[in-house]
Amino acid sequence: MNEMIEMSLVNWSRLQFAMTAMIHWLFIPITLGMTYIIAITQTLHVKTGDPHWEKVSKFWAKLFGINFAIGVGTGIILGLEFGTNWSNYSWISGDIFGAPLAAEGIMAFFLESTFITVMFFGWGRVNKKFHLASCYLVAFGASLSAFWILVANAWMNNPVGMEFNPITARHEMVDFWSIVLSPNAINKFLHTITSGFVISAFFVIAISSWYMLKKRNMLLVKRSIIVASIFGLTSSIYLTATGDGSAYEVAQNQPAKLAAMEGLYDGTEGAGLVAFGILNPGKKAGDDIDDFLMKIEIPKLLSFLGYRDFNAFVPGVNDLVYGNQAQGIMSAQDKINEGRLALTALAEYKDAYAKKDSTAMELSLTEFKKHHFYMGYGALQKPDSIIPNVPFIFYSFHIMVILGFAFIGIAALFLFLGLKNDLEKHKWLLHVGIWTFPLTMLASMAGWIVAEVGRQPWTIQGLLATMKSTSNINTNAVILTFWMFLALLLILVFAEVKIMLTTIRKGPDGIEKGGNHA
Repeated sequence: MNEMIEMSLVNWSRLQFAMTAMIHWLFIPITLGMTYIIAITQTLHVKTGDPHWEKVSKFWAKLFGINFAIGVGTGIILGLEFGTNWSNYSWISGDIFGAPLAAEGIMAFFLESTFITVMFFGWGRVNKKFHLASCYLVAFGASLSAFWILVANAWMNNPVGMEFNPITARHEMVDFWSIVLSPNAINKFLHTITSGFVISAFFVIAISSWYMLKKRNMLLVKRSIIVASIFGLTSSIYLTATGDGSAYEVAQNQPAKLAAMEGLYDGTEGAGLVAFGILNPGKKAGDDIDDFLMKIEIPKLLSFLGYRDFNAFVPGVNDLVYGNQAQGIMSAQDKINEGRLALTALAEYKDAYAKKDSTAMELSLTEFKKHHFYMGYGALQKPDSIIPNVPFIFYSFHIMVILGFAFIGIAALFLFLGLKNDLEKHKWLLHVGIWTFPLTMLASMAGWIVAEVGRQPWTIQGLLATMKSTSNINTNAVILTFWMFLALLLILVFAEVKIMLTTIRKGPDGIEKGGNHA
């Protein structure tokens, strides 16, 4: 009964955090990319002296401002949940996790919020070059903010630069720069921010496509589409490169996530990459039924992407759960046993420390260090719990990848026809442009599902299970605040969408109904 109550608390805490994070993420990607689009169009105004480029910048800045304000509000709620719902995690890892978040507030958000005032209220009031510099500083501040947050997130997926203090039972930072510059952090930042660039590019394309279908603001629309399609095409292409880097890091540090991403149950040398597949819904770890009902596979590509070797062995679900002695892979049950030995030794060490028994302290500390690498596994009950939900991760990953490649083609087509000044004749593409924006959001959400749900059952990979990370509070309190936050956040979303749509209908500088307005 106590375990059921505990898991209910864990599940509701996870659900609340996921709901808050996903609503928050509706706003952040647009913020990340729109700043650069505004800076680019304002650069063209300063370089050419054409006042219409300033009109373009002002219009997109107006939409950016609406989105920025709501994004800040949802982010505050998200930050508070670390203290209310995940206080055990915050206590154990606050020394490390809190450092990049503090840097984000002090360095990045301060920079962004300072110069955003100049950007919004400096049109025609300050020197053009200073105003342009402010636009770029806002863009840089938004990117820097994302960097520090993603450093913290990357550490949860690959904990480096730290040591565990057995006296305080906390992780303590020993190498700040190994955390900040870890390959996992760099790849996660580049992939996530580039995803935001793609989303913002198609946000501009979607609104511009709607204007073009209505034959409104045609000069603004054509210029916006050229800028956004170049920005979106280059970002989409680079996104595939950063995706490759991210997948490599997953293979090195989170093999269970990789196995789920590819629906790989039995490890193999020269593993192929599943381009498209339908999983067998009845498949479980350890059974002998087929993994897929059907699949299209690219031979040996998974081995190369994961290990830079076409013939490398890629472990599957069964290897990770039951072990593979030939490949030197320990079974999950053995890791659980090791983890329990570590936890027992830790308890004995703390007891000896309280009694000031130095001999017992030394013995228990030595025993703890022998097994501490698997400390987190000691909280798990079943070996197969180390594997995340395979269908959820598999389909999320493949939706993200398929859409990612589609965005390259769509952006290229918009750019080609935009440069030919031929877009108006292709109404079907303009409709595609409108609908591609929500698809970019879907792809981004799918990516976060792969990253965060794919990490389960861990809050900190291998070191701290999610079930041990929650606050010691009543489940009903979490349920109540879940519905309260959901209602509040939906009101904010509704308000943001309504304000945004009203602003779009009015058009730049209030130009609205009828005609081929510039």
